[in-house]
Amino acid sequence: MTRFVDKGCSKNLHRTTKVDKPHPNLPSNEKQLDGIFRRFDTNHDGCLSQQELTDAFHSLGSRFPSYRAWRALHHADANKDGFVSENEFQQLVKYAVKYGFLLPN
Repeated sequence: MTRFVDKGCSKNLHRTTKVDKPHPNLPSNEKQLDGIFRRFDTNHDGCLSQQELTDAFHSLGSRFPSYRAWRALHHADANKDGFVSENEFQQLVKYAVKYGFLLPN
C-alpha cells in the first residue's frame, strides 16, 4: 500500500511515499470507514472528540494516532468547536482516505 507522509505544515507541503503492508483493520470502502469512526463515539453524543479520534486512528493502525487525530480534527472541524460533528463526518472520511486509511479496491 502506498501511504503519503506529510513532511511539513506549510502551504508548500513536501510529500514522500512510503510502501507499507496494509494494516489488518483497514476498511475496504468509505462506508465502512465512516462506520468505524462512528463506533468510536464512546459517549454517544454524535460527535468525535480528539481522544475518540485518537482511539479510532490507533485502531486503524496509525503510527502516530494522536498527531493524525489532531490533523483530522483540524481538517474536518468546519465550525472549530473542537469536535467532528455529524455533518462534518464526510470531511473526516475524505481526510482518512486521502492519507491511506482505506484498502484499495
